Amino acid sequence: MRLAIVTPLFIAVAEDEVVSITAEDESGSFGIWPKHADFVTVLTISVVGWKCRDGSQRYCAVRGGTLTMTGGDNVTITSREAIPGDDLENLDQVVIARFVSEDDAEKSERVDLTRMQLAAIRQIVSHLHAPGDKGGWS
Repeated sequence: MRLAIVTPLFIAVAEDEVVSITAEDESGSFGIWPKHADFVTVLTISVVGWKCRDGSQRYCAVRGGTLTMTGGDNVTITSREAIPGDDLENLDQVVIARFVSEDDAEKSERVDLTRMQLAAIRQIVSHLHAPGDKGGWS
């Protein structure tokens, strides 16, 4: 099988001699072998693993993304961020912890931004409905 893991900025992994792949989506961990049926799934923040024809095992931490299987032998993973490495323990502990922390920070920032937008809308609406304001809505 062929495996490609790509980000918006670069190709993190391009392997042609892949025998099996393991990945994780919301339903849990799953495996892919040659001749697998076509499908698409959304990956969680996790480590993708694959075994090469020469017996070596490789890994890549992904910050979520989409996995697409086509033609029984092409797997493409698109992710916002991908960090390949041979040290599974380091990828699993350090990189995944960083991805989760950054994801939590982004969620918090989105909540804060939404609160600010709602406060601005409330101010505008209260100004438009001010008593004695002839130019506002009634």
